[in-house]
Amino acid sequence: MVRRTRFEISKYFAEDLAKQKLKFPEVENPQPVFYELNNEEDLVFTRTIELVATKFKYARYTPMLYYKGGITQPEALAQQNMGKFMKILLIKRLESSFYAFRNSLDRFCHSYEQFLTEFDKGDVYVSKKYTNKIFELLEDDNDQAVENIISQGKAERLPSKDFKDELRCDLQSDLNILREVKKMWTGIKRDPKLLTFLEKLATDPILKKSKLIIFTESKETAEYLASHLETKFPGQALCFTGASSETIRGQVIENFDARAKYPKDDCRILVSTEILAEGVNLHRSNVVINYDLPWNPTRMMQRVGRINRVDTKFDRIYTYNFFPTKQANDQIKLREVAEAKISAFISLLGADALLLTEGEPLEQHELFSRLTSKMTITGEDENEETELKYLHVIKNIRDREPDTFEQVKRLPKKARTARESKEQSGHLLTYFRRGKIQKFFIAEDKNEARELDFIAAAKTLEVSKETKQQKIDKNFYSLLDQNKKAFVFTTTAELPDVKMRGGRDSATQILRILKATMKDRRQFTEDQELYLKKVFNQLEEGGLPKQTTKVTLQALNKEISKGINPLRILAVLETNISSRLLESHFAEAAGGGNTGKREVILSEYLTK
Repeated sequence: MVRRTRFEISKYFAEDLAKQKLKFPEVENPQPVFYELNNEEDLVFTRTIELVATKFKYARYTPMLYYKGGITQPEALAQQNMGKFMKILLIKRLESSFYAFRNSLDRFCHSYEQFLTEFDKGDVYVSKKYTNKIFELLEDDNDQAVENIISQGKAERLPSKDFKDELRCDLQSDLNILREVKKMWTGIKRDPKLLTFLEKLATDPILKKSKLIIFTESKETAEYLASHLETKFPGQALCFTGASSETIRGQVIENFDARAKYPKDDCRILVSTEILAEGVNLHRSNVVINYDLPWNPTRMMQRVGRINRVDTKFDRIYTYNFFPTKQANDQIKLREVAEAKISAFISLLGADALLLTEGEPLEQHELFSRLTSKMTITGEDENEETELKYLHVIKNIRDREPDTFEQVKRLPKKARTARESKEQSGHLLTYFRRGKIQKFFIAEDKNEARELDFIAAAKTLEVSKETKQQKIDKNFYSLLDQNKKAFVFTTTAELPDVKMRGGRDSATQILRILKATMKDRRQFTEDQELYLKKVFNQLEEGGLPKQTTKVTLQALNKEISKGINPLRILAVLETNISSRLLESHFAEAAGGGNTGKREVILSEYLTK
């Protein structure tokens, strides 16, 4: 596979795009939308995050860590992960919507109360068998199904007395924290995020007239938003979650997919969970609203990818991201507080933040910057250089200057030249080839030759047509030797890592002898190395006649009794194993490009 960015295609294939009447839309920088918490809301919000992230033990979901009988390392890891996932679930719900968080909080309380009741009766239920299924349900935002699995008998019953006393203590401590958090939230009557969202829809000129795609990670938040949008914009909103039917999916495609067979214009607003973030085109819209934080920036790129299509009719793509902040008098202060709040999330979560960002480590002050960066949406760095630039140069020469193209094609092997270079004077760059392998090395006095990748080599070789050729310096040949040695070293294949078949058949014994005696191959020619590699492959796969291996083994035993000499051992092989027996063999064809003659293609000396 070859990676091609949209920026590169727009730059180097502009004519092709124009001929096909295709275009990539311009992606605008994501716009932060700050929903402001008043003093009471901010206090409750911050205290909740602190309790959930640092005080809560999640003992209800990790009972086997308290088991007196002990558990295996994989079982312990699974239990630890379960606790981490439930922590992430609570924090995601809080940031998603107050509504979703309150519902999750109620379920947590009910689950803990049930667990403690059963514990006091003498029973502990654990669901080792369903651990993987639970993780899948958590990913699908189905924490109700998680509770059902854990609570409704699909679990192993163990006696309470088989668990350490700390389990009962930690369960009660967790329940007390849940009740404390629940009590704090009884005084919160307002939903500042929803109010900000509805106001933004009514006042922002882009949002007022466009089709909108609203993403959330919570099914409950999606349904909550859809109900309020239906009140505000009757008949214009559509909600799609993992529980939606094929009929609803069909409505989504008809109203938001520009390639729909039977397009309709019944709905202007789509609210969806992550389920539509991949695999479905929604490019009758050019606006994505991330109602809750896509902690992993890759998720945001996937969401915007639903509308950032090459055949869109829009010239621009817009993204809006919601961030919690405290009430402030100016926009700069709002941004600073929002960034500090996100940094607090990352800091309090510590290593567990990797689960939120799906394994991608983030610095405390990095997430906000990335979620307001155009590069995060496109996944592209416009300053990145790839080989496409140089392939484009070659294509243009081929199409517009065929005489020059033919002249280059006819350059003899070992072609060499020299030119001035202030930055790299005294260096020699050499291009080598062996079979399908192509490598570039650059050498200078007193330093070992080093390998360059294609981009670095091409940038070094790139000059204007007006550049004058200089005389080749006397140091050219010594530097060429340095480059040759480096190339030979990197393309000398190791002998195959022999997998002994066992037994004492002749082929296996020959392999053992060769592995022990052929470690030093410095005196071998390339043809001899290739021959030896073919012998190894044939012996390993049992491809040589038994009589041949029997006679060869006898001759080798006789030779090594006189002492170990790699050249003489090789001579024994060449005498007894004909090259004809090694030709047209599968193993040789599968050997890749690291065979064949080493060639110097061209060299350029950089003078002062």
